[in-house]
Amino acid sequence: MNLYPIRAIYMAEMARTRRTLLQSVVSPVISTSLYFVVFGAAIGSRISEVNGVSYGAFIVPGLIMLMLLNQSVSNASFAIFFPKFSGSIYELLSAPISHLEIVLGYVGASASKSILLGLIILATSNLFVPLEVAHPFWMLTFLVLTAFTFSLLGFIIGIWADGFDRLQLVPLLVITPLTFLGGSFYSIDMLPPFWQIVTLANPVVYLVSGFRWSFYGVSDVSLAASVGMIILFLAVCLATISWIFRTGYRLKP
Repeated sequence: MNLYPIRAIYMAEMARTRRTLLQSVVSPVISTSLYFVVFGAAIGSRISEVNGVSYGAFIVPGLIMLMLLNQSVSNASFAIFFPKFSGSIYELLSAPISHLEIVLGYVGASASKSILLGLIILATSNLFVPLEVAHPFWMLTFLVLTAFTFSLLGFIIGIWADGFDRLQLVPLLVITPLTFLGGSFYSIDMLPPFWQIVTLANPVVYLVSGFRWSFYGVSDVSLAASVGMIILFLAVCLATISWIFRTGYRLKP
């Protein structure tokens, strides 16, 4: 594996982020801060604690995960869709670059941007409520694995999409609703028994719960289930990308 093409793609994508700093970094941070202010003020005044954690602090992992999922998918999908749209992807595919190097370049840049945003939002949240990370290793592990996995998903969506409208279809109609209904702003123990069972079918529950456990040591599902879910999703994304390059799905002119 040659690191030069990976570095070239990675640096080009990071340079694009620097050129659009307001849209790429500032806008997500402000949006997440507004979520925090609205939910923390409106609901936090009525719910003092959830599982022994103040409500303002309780929603911080969910807010970071909400941003992380959406930004990872959006960054990676646009990064690979634009070369398809402009036709430059065929030059990339005909160059002496392996498929693995292409994926690592685009997905690595997208994941890096999402991780950076997550850390910025974590620091920003500390201005609103005092935060303590009980398990820093697991916090970083969930942050990196989630960013990389959903960047892979974004890469798949970018290949699948045949127009700019489809790029936002999955983030808006699938990922955002699943994140809101995945315990980002509440514990699933607060739900009636029937809806607790239904909610466990939502894969985002396991990501949010595991990430929250790394902060406060409390979760709605076990750590093993959370890790198992993210690894399973990672494996599915890797297998799908392998199939895309093997068959040339949506890559052929």
